[in-house]
Amino acid sequence: MSSDCIFCKIVNKEIPAEFIYEDDNVVAFNDLNPTAPIHFLVIPKKHYDSLNDIDSKEAFANIFSAIPKITSKLGIKEYRTVINTGKSAGQTVFHIHVHVMAGREFTWPAG
Repeated sequence: MSSDCIFCKIVNKEIPAEFIYEDDNVVAFNDLNPTAPIHFLVIPKKHYDSLNDIDSKEAFANIFSAIPKITSKLGIKEYRTVINTGKSAGQTVFHIHVHVMAGREFTWPAG
């Protein structure tokens, strides 16, 4: 845990958030600044600054095995996942998180 990380504080329930999913390894909650009608974040409970810091296959698998469970629960069959890694790529919170967005048509290139 990073003492100044907002996502660590959410995981530890120091900052309130309504989890739409939680298991032993990850939590998911709605994005505060959604860019789609459905836009939530999936984050590991263990702190990693970014994708570059993931230290095990299990950590990666924990994040990505949760996504289909959540989308199935929400009745979502088509969605976009995004991981921003580093400031110039748009990462603003330095605790790895996957954006899951749905509910509208997406275009490519993403931006």
